[in-house]
Amino acid sequence: MKRIFNLSILFIVLFNTSIYAQVDNPVKWKVSQQKVSDNEVMLIFKATIDEGWHLYSPFNPPGGSVALGIYIEEEDIYKNKLKFSGKIIESPKPKEVYDDVFEKIEIFFEHKATFKQKIKVISETDFTLTITVDGQTCLEDGRCVAFSEDFDFQIKGAPKAEEIEETPPIIEEKTDTLDIDTLDIVNLDTNIVEKEIDTIQRISLERGKTTPIIISENNWANKDEKKSLFWFFFIALGLGLTALLTPCVFPMIPMTVSFFIKGEGEKAKGRMQAIIYGVSIVAIYTLPIAIIIAIANLGGKGAVSADFANFLSTHWLPNVFFFLIFVIFAASFFGMFEITLPNWMLNKSDKQTSKGGLIGIFFMAFTLVLVSFSCTGPIVGGIIAQSTQGGDMLKPIVGMLGFSMGVAIPFTLFAFFPSLLKNLPKSGGWLNSVKVVLGFIELALGLKFLSIADQTYHWGILDREVYIAFWIVIFALLGMYLLGKIKFSHDSDMPYLKVPRLMMAIIVFTFVIYLVPGMFGAPLKALSGYLPPNSTHDFNLAGMIKGDQESTICETPKYEDELHLPHGLRGYYEVYQALNCSKENKKPVFIDFTGHGCVNCRQMEENVWSDPKALKILKEDYVILSLYVDDKKVKVPEKEWFTSSADGKVKKTLGKQNSDIQTVNFNKNSQPYYVLIDHNGVVLAEPTEFNPKVEDFIEFLEEGKKEYARLHPF
Repeated sequence: MKRIFNLSILFIVLFNTSIYAQVDNPVKWKVSQQKVSDNEVMLIFKATIDEGWHLYSPFNPPGGSVALGIYIEEEDIYKNKLKFSGKIIESPKPKEVYDDVFEKIEIFFEHKATFKQKIKVISETDFTLTITVDGQTCLEDGRCVAFSEDFDFQIKGAPKAEEIEETPPIIEEKTDTLDIDTLDIVNLDTNIVEKEIDTIQRISLERGKTTPIIISENNWANKDEKKSLFWFFFIALGLGLTALLTPCVFPMIPMTVSFFIKGEGEKAKGRMQAIIYGVSIVAIYTLPIAIIIAIANLGGKGAVSADFANFLSTHWLPNVFFFLIFVIFAASFFGMFEITLPNWMLNKSDKQTSKGGLIGIFFMAFTLVLVSFSCTGPIVGGIIAQSTQGGDMLKPIVGMLGFSMGVAIPFTLFAFFPSLLKNLPKSGGWLNSVKVVLGFIELALGLKFLSIADQTYHWGILDREVYIAFWIVIFALLGMYLLGKIKFSHDSDMPYLKVPRLMMAIIVFTFVIYLVPGMFGAPLKALSGYLPPNSTHDFNLAGMIKGDQESTICETPKYEDELHLPHGLRGYYEVYQALNCSKENKKPVFIDFTGHGCVNCRQMEENVWSDPKALKILKEDYVILSLYVDDKKVKVPEKEWFTSSADGKVKKTLGKQNSDIQTVNFNKNSQPYYVLIDHNGVVLAEPTEFNPKVEDFIEFLEEGKKEYARLHPF
């Protein structure tokens, strides 16, 4: 049995890190222009390509990797009176290699490439022309990066202007040679078709074969992520301090500190040894996680598969495993058994402490970590397991840093001020009580992992009222334990109830009473991030009283039988339906990148969306598009599968498609992430992430409305 527990702990420590891909920029551009004649200008684009990367030719055959495109917005074509003249000229000669995956000849450049595009100027006045260059670069191992960059050119007017046709001409697109005049970036693999200029947008309402490009103007997609790990660090620090109050660690404080308390002449040396001891504890907990992350990132410029990170965060297998581990940890804290490391590890480490010097002090710290493992292991495992839900590769390191500092600082502090040892309470039964309390908390928190799997796969076994019922029972039992009504095998006799236990019992029972209305649909906003959404509640009395907040929609949303919006709102769960409805209703689109297992998403919905003013704006002024990035159950029809522009993989489930849409369009993979666009894909306001301030969210929505009204006056 112990071997199973040991393997479980090692599995968590070694594999439970959630790491997302970093944004690469393997192509650097330089642009210039050259006058060809009085009314013709050659635009020149020079690309420097990082070693190992392939930049695909504008004439790369359809159905393979995404070809390079050079585009002018329709508005600029008619406002400035210009047009492309001829096809793209590329140099040097690109490589042509047969690709086994696409079963096509792939045409690409390595190291450097130059592209020239001639434009014919019809305007008599000078103007600024914005050209967009986008496409795809890939490594030989299959990892791809989509890019899109805008370049401004100062164009002088032509002395003899021509008249531009008022009726846009019909343009033919051929499959054998990709003519730049088609200006289409979504349907690169279509047969010979006719397109009118008003359908040639950076956003196409027709479904394509590659990742939908849902933005045409995005000034904020590459902004650095403003994520703070401040609170997670201090929570972990608090858990480290709590770990000191367990029977495995607390008795070690006076025993260990006495080693550093020297005579009057050796105080400085003893204090320096105590500092080294504390630093060693921090290193022992933190460095293994940091090394694992560093090794994992050696594979490709600091990138670890986002699919693997998504697997750890949302797949049923790791989440059910973490749930079972938390149950096992709780049983251990209740006294059913002890989770210990092999004796040979303890003995070997203890022998090394006799060497003295820095090595001896380090192994003293290592021995402490090993000896206290039966109490600290479950807490460490919980911190690492919780870090998988953050989507930040630094989170496991920050968690271990905070926890280890919580353990190490008191040992160092008591070595500096040994007189404080006199004020420490004596060891006793209260230490085991701390373990039992932690056991109840571990049991309650473990349900979150089972809930994530349940929501992601739509099992329906842990709906909101069932989840709340479990919490009511768990914390009611905790309150009874604190009052002495429940006793475990390792507990000491309690002749009378002490005041601290009474105060804790009052707090716990108050929390239980707070939970009870949640059984009938109360929002329980303080816990919104940890409870299943209200949409899973079978009997929602609050919703019946409040009434429906249904939004105005066009056609029946796909997948609404399995996916839901909060507060009775209705919207879409698929890009094309939302964009078509936006065009029909003349309303902007509110894109909600969310997830079943997203704690911050639930907090935003319950605490911010629920504000009457915010809810009214969402209902009346926006078409809501809710894109669940972690859904595993909803299968997309085969005719609607698309190949990712980022990694070249076919996306068959709705969750994978939505995740790819967010990554390709916004270089983001964290949720919640809110974007406001019009039906042409123009971003209306700076996208926002988790922000619990209602006034900021309302200001964000209002800004989007104003920009939409400016762009589309009626």
